[in-house]
Amino acid sequence: MGRGDSLFRGVFVLKTLAAALATLCLCAAALAQARGDVGGSPFNDAPYRVGEHLTYTVAFSNFPTAAHVELLVAGRGQLYGREGVELHAHVETIGVVSAALYALDNTYVTFVDPATGLPYRAQRVIREGARVEDVTRDYSAPLGDTAMPATQTAGGAAAPGTYDLLAALYRLRALPLAPGAVYTLAVQNGDAAYNAEVRVTGRETVKTNVGSSNAVVAQVRVRGNDEADAYRVRAYFTDDERHVPVLITARHPAGEIRVELASAEMTAGPLPVTAGATPPPQPFVTPPPGATPTPPTPGHPTPARTPAGPAAASLPELPFRPGEQLNFNFFLGANAQPVGTASFQVRPRARYFNREGLLLTTVLQTTGAGQTLFPVNDRISTYVDAATLLPFRTELGLVEGKRQARWIVSADQNGGNALFDDGTRVEMPVGTHDLLSVFYALRSFDLTPGKRNAVSLLVNKRPRLLYITALQRGPLTLGGQMIPAVELSLATNDTDGNRFNLRLWVSTDSRRLPLRLTAQTPLGPLRADLAIIPTSLH
Repeated sequence: MGRGDSLFRGVFVLKTLAAALATLCLCAAALAQARGDVGGSPFNDAPYRVGEHLTYTVAFSNFPTAAHVELLVAGRGQLYGREGVELHAHVETIGVVSAALYALDNTYVTFVDPATGLPYRAQRVIREGARVEDVTRDYSAPLGDTAMPATQTAGGAAAPGTYDLLAALYRLRALPLAPGAVYTLAVQNGDAAYNAEVRVTGRETVKTNVGSSNAVVAQVRVRGNDEADAYRVRAYFTDDERHVPVLITARHPAGEIRVELASAEMTAGPLPVTAGATPPPQPFVTPPPGATPTPPTPGHPTPARTPAGPAAASLPELPFRPGEQLNFNFFLGANAQPVGTASFQVRPRARYFNREGLLLTTVLQTTGAGQTLFPVNDRISTYVDAATLLPFRTELGLVEGKRQARWIVSADQNGGNALFDDGTRVEMPVGTHDLLSVFYALRSFDLTPGKRNAVSLLVNKRPRLLYITALQRGPLTLGGQMIPAVELSLATNDTDGNRFNLRLWVSTDSRRLPLRLTAQTPLGPLRADLAIIPTSLH
């Protein structure tokens, strides 16, 4: 096969991948398209909680990270004149695949009824190679020419109970998904129709990059369409009230397609807006972290960057402010004298390296007996996006015993890779943190006891999963004071990811201050305590 034939085949395969991504979402959403069944089925609103942010890595054939997918519950309130929930999705090919084979960058925003999950407005921006398409659809009004499927007559209205792909995926998650249930239905996506049979086959334990999960398994067959049926789609959902999709697989002659959960953030969002709130005429739509903002619909003014009112979706307010400085003392075993110190600072918000961001810094040093035992003088500076807290540049200067190292890391959160100054390029999931940024980001997570957040973390040139599990609330004795706190467990998805038995206590007030960190080390138990306790916490 010549080079031209090889390139053509590569482009064809990636076009197939783009179609497959849509097919996977379509087939996974098939349950929710069965109008007769869904109307009388229970509706669980757990998947619609504001702040849930899911990222996925798409592997295809010999491409371990061919694309990424993001899902976000962005807001809830009075949206476009009625109570609604705002859902976002972003699908994008990345790295070599995007640059050399096929560029795909699609964004979807759907507004759904919070009681039924039915969509009433949808926005879609498609960028696939040279094709650019921007469509807004109002489900309560006749379809315009720009949104009219080939089978839709001019001026016709959407059929009652119709879901788009994004709304259908969330409606599926809101169903009981009882083993043995079978649904047969017709699915419409543009001018393509599918007769799908979805069977909930049972439960399995599924191992992914996020870890092992007890999952409900759904198998999809497409009758009357051999090409679509050949994908043999299987979808795996967590066996809990949220039914988070952890894995979707499909077969293709060129190789297996795997859409695998890379990270899950269950950040608590704002309370629903009251029905009496006055909606803005064109609410600002907050894009998912790393996604391209949805362009305005032709004929409408560009939305303001600042939300126009309480109904506009926005990220939760950060629990810390520029200028915050936290100092910690480290203690080894029962020794009363500190063996080290750490200082964390949030620098002013500004433009760093031509980007709006925050600068986070830390200095960690051994002192006294600790300096004699093992001298350490580590300095880390991380530049993070001011809205998402995801790092775009990290500078590390490490002095640990005889080891000295200096790294500068530039992170491309959209492209899913990190470039080190020695030329090393590391592929990573979208939404990957470093050690310093995650220290601040976790303060915004839902830390309700029993909740577990999983985030991608880049350490020693390798991405891994960090699990942050809220264990229990209770008073913590610190500096002679009793402080309300929540205890967190920190572990990675490595085989020995919990070998240090890391525990972190965070205050339960609005600042979510880190109060104490403990670990089991070869030298004995290590404890880091916040040195100065704010008066408001006493």
